[in-house]
Amino acid sequence: QVQLVESGGGSVQSGGSLRLSCAGSGYSSYCMGWFRQAPGKAREAVAIIYVGGVRTYYADSVKGRFTISQDNAKNTLYLQMNNLKPEDTAMYYCAAKGSGRCPAPPSDFGRWGQGTQVTVSS
Repeated sequence: QVQLVESGGGSVQSGGSLRLSCAGSGYSSYCMGWFRQAPGKAREAVAIIYVGGVRTYYADSVKGRFTISQDNAKNTLYLQMNNLKPEDTAMYYCAAKGSGRCPAPPSDFGRWGQGTQVTVSS
C-alpha cells in the first residue's frame, strides 16, 4: 500500500517557525508538493518541487517565508516554514505524483499523506 506520512506540525505563535517532513513508500523524486486545507476552505497548493528538486513553485501567500526541499537519498520531503502567520493555520498534507504535468492541482496527485495540523496563534 502506497503511503506517505507527515510529521512536524504543531502550535506556534505568530512569527514562529516549523519544519514539516514527509516520507514513505509513496515518495517520488518526479513531483511532490505540500498542500493545506483550512476549515471550510478548498485544499490549496502551498509549494511544489519537481524536476528532481531543481524547480519549485510557491503560492504567493508563502513566498519568501516557506522553503520546500527534498532529500532523495532519504526519500523525504521537507517544508521549512518561517514567520508563520495566523492565516497559515490549516491541515498540511504532502502529496506525490510519478508522471504527467507538474506543477499540478491537488486533483492530479494520487498519493497523499494523512496530514499534520499547523496552528498559529496571534
